[in-house]
Amino acid sequence: MKPRLTVCVVSWNAKDDLFSCLQSLREASARPGTVAVVVADNDSRDGSPELVEADFPEVTLIRTGANLGFSGGNNMVLGRLETDYVLLLNSDATVEPGGLDTLVDFADAHVDAGVIGPKVINPDGSIQYSCRRWPTFAAGMFRNVYLGKLVPGNRPASDYLMQDFDHNSVRDVDWLSGCAMLLRKDLLNKIGVLDDETFFMYCEDMDICLRAHEAGSRVVYFPETVVTHAIGKSSDRVADRMIWEHSRSMWKFYRKHRMFFEGRVPPLLKPFIYPGIFLRAVVRIGRRRLINPLLGGNPRP
Repeated sequence: MKPRLTVCVVSWNAKDDLFSCLQSLREASARPGTVAVVVADNDSRDGSPELVEADFPEVTLIRTGANLGFSGGNNMVLGRLETDYVLLLNSDATVEPGGLDTLVDFADAHVDAGVIGPKVINPDGSIQYSCRRWPTFAAGMFRNVYLGKLVPGNRPASDYLMQDFDHNSVRDVDWLSGCAMLLRKDLLNKIGVLDDETFFMYCEDMDICLRAHEAGSRVVYFPETVVTHAIGKSSDRVADRMIWEHSRSMWKFYRKHRMFFEGRVPPLLKPFIYPGIFLRAVVRIGRRRLINPLLGGNPRP
């Protein structure tokens, strides 16, 4: 049977997580031959490529030869996609048994949905806020900085994370996390692949969802398939760099789609957007390096 879905896993020095991810994919579909799994390895030095070759002979391995980031690694697969759908899946994520079949069935029944995201949960079973509204200046002031901790349950961050939504029903959304994102090949043929020239890491999921909206496609949250995601296992190894990369990507995202956001930002705040993005990065790094250790821990950024 010809595969209908390609699962693309980009990996960088995440051997143990990659093993769990690929193991889960063996049970994620009960339809033999309908799912093809590809690992794009971004020049890992921890034995990840050798693990794939030795323990998962059914998986296609692409050695990129360099760390191309999330977009570049995925584009190694998207540029040669032959199946109807592709699922971008992080190496630190696992899919529930039968979850891929449920996801494909939903996509088949909703041809106007170009981007579909499953329910994502944390390893402890709690909801991971994988579907979100477009970012705002106010959300940036409260999200991942101590101002947010001083005002718990603040409206800007809560709205951004869609905490007013129970995450148990199908819903059209602004954008979905790239940790587990199904893309329709017909949509990619129309809007192109991930923008790896702009986004090395982060914001590529917002970018492709915005481009999908502009092309008239639906972006849909679909909770009937569940993915467990242990956030940031690879990126936490170089946390400060990833904070800067996230800030650079936010800056590039706003610059690329400035006309889209023009009416969403109060005129008096527009001059503060670019400096605010990088000031936020400084605060986050300072929190991680200085404040968190004083409080008895050094959690992920």
